[in-house]
Amino acid sequence: MRRWSANQEISFSCLPYGTGQADQGVCLLLQVGDYRILLDCGLEDLSDLKQSPVVDLVLCSHAHGDHARGLLSFHQSYPQVPIYTSEITAHLLALLWPGQTIHDLSQELPWRLPFKVLDDLTVELFPAGHIPGAAAFLLTYQTKGRSYKIFYTGDFCLSNFQLVDGLSVEPLRGLNPDILILEGTYGTNRHPHRRQQEKTLMEFINSNISRGQSIAFFVNTLGIGQEILKLLRSHHQFTGRELDIWVGGEQLSRACDLYLEMLPQFPLAVQNFAKHQPLFWDERVFPKMRRITPDNQPKNYPYILLSDDPSTILKYCDQSWLILLPEQQKNIADLFAGLHCESYLLAEHSDGRNTTQLIHNLRPQHVVLIHGPSNYLKDLAALEELQNRYQLHVPSKLHQVELPIGEKFIQPTVVPTVSVYEGELNEVGSSIIISLPSLISSDTRWPFFAGTGIVEARWQGEELVIRGLQERELLLFNSENKSIEDLDCCSNCSHYRGQKCWNTKSPLYDFKVTPEGCCPVFEAVS
Repeated sequence: MRRWSANQEISFSCLPYGTGQADQGVCLLLQVGDYRILLDCGLEDLSDLKQSPVVDLVLCSHAHGDHARGLLSFHQSYPQVPIYTSEITAHLLALLWPGQTIHDLSQELPWRLPFKVLDDLTVELFPAGHIPGAAAFLLTYQTKGRSYKIFYTGDFCLSNFQLVDGLSVEPLRGLNPDILILEGTYGTNRHPHRRQQEKTLMEFINSNISRGQSIAFFVNTLGIGQEILKLLRSHHQFTGRELDIWVGGEQLSRACDLYLEMLPQFPLAVQNFAKHQPLFWDERVFPKMRRITPDNQPKNYPYILLSDDPSTILKYCDQSWLILLPEQQKNIADLFAGLHCESYLLAEHSDGRNTTQLIHNLRPQHVVLIHGPSNYLKDLAALEELQNRYQLHVPSKLHQVELPIGEKFIQPTVVPTVSVYEGELNEVGSSIIISLPSLISSDTRWPFFAGTGIVEARWQGEELVIRGLQERELLLFNSENKSIEDLDCCSNCSHYRGQKCWNTKSPLYDFKVTPEGCCPVFEAVS
């Protein structure tokens, strides 16, 4: 274990004006010696920020609103303060302020080339994954005695997506920054591999489209929508398929156009794909992709619709449609009351496993966790593997965190902890009863977990994971059962057990199959 002792000669601190929790945007004031550096500006209201002394510079990690929506107002108030970002982000920022002309808002920095922003301070940009142009920043502050390093990730993901490569750990291994400021959006949650997430989503879409059901995606303007469009254009289950994909919402269409303008900045695999067929807007190759206009309206059911505008979905979709919402935004289903909504997982951030992997590869002294539900961030900070090695901080809005740099390890006096609930397990006849103290219901997550009173349990290694089933999941389960109960399909076959086919005469033998699957040697359950 490394040991650090405090060094009071140079002060380092972090004051959050917004931590990305709840409805807050991300905006952090980093004090580095005598310099004041603003990390992102996702604030709608700059009043708190304007009460402080003017900052020396701003670093914008990417073009999502929760990290950048306040930049234009900030620039109008402080035009002399430089704003630095990547070239792609500078191009995409215009999406945040439709109808406004943006001139000289930010200065573009190249990738992986230290740039002197002040006499004794350099900034180096690393591609962070997440969305095109997203950057992580390495700040190096040089003094007579030594150099200090601060690494800020913004939003990041280690996995490669369809349109952007993930944050590479190799050039960062053993960097040993004095301070690491990173997001913990998913806390300690673990997700399947990215390609498995994509495969699951494509199989789900294929299954529903094959039954004649149209599907609508409600997506953010930037990021996940373009990822899904690329998936539908390139996945083997849809390549060449006679199917229409419609894009609704002016901003979502414009974001696709901006992607095309910046294509030379994208990964080589994406550029090569675009050489053979258009990335977006294709009337020639199936599946065809079109934008909705007054003169070009959807037809030819079933089809797939993507929009960042709820009114577009409400206009074109009825109760026969399936509306798909991102897992992290499933609480917005109320926008589509009366329609059949389901959630899907296509993670835009690193899960808990990859987050801790990045921390261990960087080996920082201080770790400041932001951007995520407070209980998720506390779950991360409570991990013993982190507590024993790093000084951990989970800051709240407008509460300054001091970050003393030195030689001796001094764990903060207040370390976030997670509540552990001890219960009892009893076998009663053919049932198993797990009893937990009522105190567990005081957690803000409880109403969502216990809403229906029905849970699902599955093994994860040696641990049993229990999750609450939501009402729409139960409705879908019941409707699917009703629709296939009279069919000669796998769910009604005597050889279907444990989601597998056990009929040695079947071409599906020993494969995991869906309940609505079928084969020539079906045998009904007696």
